[in-house]
Amino acid sequence: MDRTTRQAAVIATAVALPLALIVALLAFWQLSPDEPDTASPSPSATPAPAATTPVTMAAPPLTPRAETLCRALLSKVPAELRDRAQRPVTAGPEQNAAYGDPAITLACGIPAPEIPPTDLVNLFDRVCWHSAETAEATVLTTVDREVTVQVTVPRAYEGPAQWTIPFSKPVIETIPRLAEAPTGCAGSV
Repeated sequence: MDRTTRQAAVIATAVALPLALIVALLAFWQLSPDEPDTASPSPSATPAPAATTPVTMAAPPLTPRAETLCRALLSKVPAELRDRAQRPVTAGPEQNAAYGDPAITLACGIPAPEIPPTDLVNLFDRVCWHSAETAEATVLTTVDREVTVQVTVPRAYEGPAQWTIPFSKPVIETIPRLAEAPTGCAGSV
C-alpha cells in the first residue's frame, strides 16, 4: 500500500467509526422497549375519580342545642380531607359528612358512648378523642365536648388519628368543651 491509500483509509476509518457508533445508538434507542415516562403519572398513580354516590349514614334525632352546634360544625368542616373530596350523605347533612372512597365519615350529635374509665383517651390538636377498633375501621369519638363528634376511618387508611386533625379547629370553634373532661384530656380547649 502506498502512503496516499493508507492516509485515505485512516481518514475513512476515523469518520466511519463514529458514524457507525451513532447509527448503532439510534437504532438501539428506537428498538428498545419504552420506559415509563416519569414526568407523567402512570395509570396506577392516577387518582381514581372521586366517588359521588351518597354515603349511608344514620341521623339520630338532635336536641335543638345539638342541632345548632352540629350545623355550626358542618358549616366549618373542610370541603376536602387531604385530597379526598366531600361526598353527599344519605341522611342528616346538617350533622354528617363523608370524604373519599372508602368513606371517612364524621357524625355529629351521636349518643355519647360508654367508655370504660380504664380506657386511654388521646389529645390530638387540642381535642380529646377515644379510639376504638372494629373489623372495618378505627372509630374516634370526642370525649371532651358538649356534643359528641365521631370520625370513622376505614382500615384502608394509615394513621387513623391523623385524619381527625383537620376537624380539630372546626370542633374547637363550634362545640364548647365540657366543664369536666375525662382524665387525660388536660390541655384541651
